[in-house]
Amino acid sequence: MLNVNFSRFRLDNIMNSQNWRYFCQIKRYFKQMVMRRRIFLVAMMLISGCTTLMAEGYKIKLKLTSAADSSVYLTHYYDTNVYIKDTLLMDSRGFGVFEGDTLLPEGLYKIYMNANRHFDVLLGKDQTMEITNPDFGLDHLQIKDAVESVEFLKYTHWLQQQQKKLSVLDSVFQKAGKEEKDQITKQIIDLTNQVHQYWKQKSAEFPGTMLAVFLMANYVEDVKLDDIPEAYKANDSLKWTYQYNFRKDHYFDHFDITDKRFIYTPLLKPKLEAYFDKVLLQLYDSVKPYAFKLIRKAQSEPLMFRYVASYLLNKSLNSNIMGMDALFVDIAREYYLSGQANWVDSASNAVIRENVIFLENNLIGMQARNLRMETLDGLPYFLTQGKKKYTILVFYEPTCSHCKEFVPKLYNDIFLPYRDKGLDVVAIYNQNNRKEWTDFIDQHHMTDWINVWDEFHQSRFKIIYDTRTTPAVFLLDADKKIIAKKFSIDFLKKYFGFHIDGKPMN
Repeated sequence: MLNVNFSRFRLDNIMNSQNWRYFCQIKRYFKQMVMRRRIFLVAMMLISGCTTLMAEGYKIKLKLTSAADSSVYLTHYYDTNVYIKDTLLMDSRGFGVFEGDTLLPEGLYKIYMNANRHFDVLLGKDQTMEITNPDFGLDHLQIKDAVESVEFLKYTHWLQQQQKKLSVLDSVFQKAGKEEKDQITKQIIDLTNQVHQYWKQKSAEFPGTMLAVFLMANYVEDVKLDDIPEAYKANDSLKWTYQYNFRKDHYFDHFDITDKRFIYTPLLKPKLEAYFDKVLLQLYDSVKPYAFKLIRKAQSEPLMFRYVASYLLNKSLNSNIMGMDALFVDIAREYYLSGQANWVDSASNAVIRENVIFLENNLIGMQARNLRMETLDGLPYFLTQGKKKYTILVFYEPTCSHCKEFVPKLYNDIFLPYRDKGLDVVAIYNQNNRKEWTDFIDQHHMTDWINVWDEFHQSRFKIIYDTRTTPAVFLLDADKKIIAKKFSIDFLKKYFGFHIDGKPMN
């Protein structure tokens, strides 16, 4: 800023009228100069700021001749769903512009007109581009200016050609003989390696970009036979162990679980599903440490922490894998009921807490709670007082459609064949209508196993054994520990066939 020091004028000179007028003129001049300078600097700052804002926005020019006078949507992936970000009415020539003064989250976007006309565009840091597509197909799609978007389009065109080659090989493979199949298999492996090489090349060429992240997301290093230590090559079991450990430990080598850009792609959920459904052994003890490891790693990025924790919480609660409800209880206690999952409102947390209360006392491996019930004769009976090698607890209600089928089958197909081979069954009626209960027992002639109830629910069995859905069934060992739950009749046939009859487990 211009700095003027008026103290240099002497007082006696100022007192002279001519000098005084001159002084006043000079003073006004310098004041005007200072003001103009200030205005100029402020204007320059505003212009600079506006230029910066414009540079940081997005501007997607469209030429879609088949969308003339139609609405077109800029949509973005969020997980596996697609949401509308912007809407545009194309002019009569099919021209239009999506624009905004802030950058969009990097990820995979879709230009959408209707269910039959749409195509994907990768958005990286540069979000100023021109897109031409006369028919919404991939063959005629053109993108200019944004390098990552252009490179991704090149990749999709190239991948389309690879897929055509693969389709031809698959067709030939179906009709080929053994030797020819071996050759075709090698060609298929070669095609796969070419795709992997393409990913690596572009990742090295554009490190850290959305393009590189997207391409490498599905790459998992294969275990090469030559890389397996000699000690693990001794037999197939050791070799499998090494390969299993390698895959589970290196599955996320090229997928940064803290990179929130994955939220805006359809890649994240399938990546997690493949890991927890196919890579890891489907056992609670095998899944838990890796579930917690992934959640802890994601915690540094709030959006990914929320996604991973929510995904695993819901997956474990709704899992068909026996015993995985224990993982739900672990995650709920560690992150949700502790307050770490600060995105959850009180109503949702109450539902989570309720589920924990109903599950925490009947997890596999736990000692079954020895609740007091009453027999048909009014005598006390404790659920785990039996001395047999195996005990089945089945909680049911006669009006339940599944119970009507399951309970009689349990009696005829499981209890009768195995009652003299070390099996007890305790059938617990979970309502308070004695006539309904006795009629059901008489109707199906189920008087030889142990029939009990708790008319006034004093034992809290509905909570402790989670009878929100019936039948609720549990298998106990000789020590009255829960070794299975929520199983089918077929499961019991195979289990007892193997453990009692010595038949092979198919």
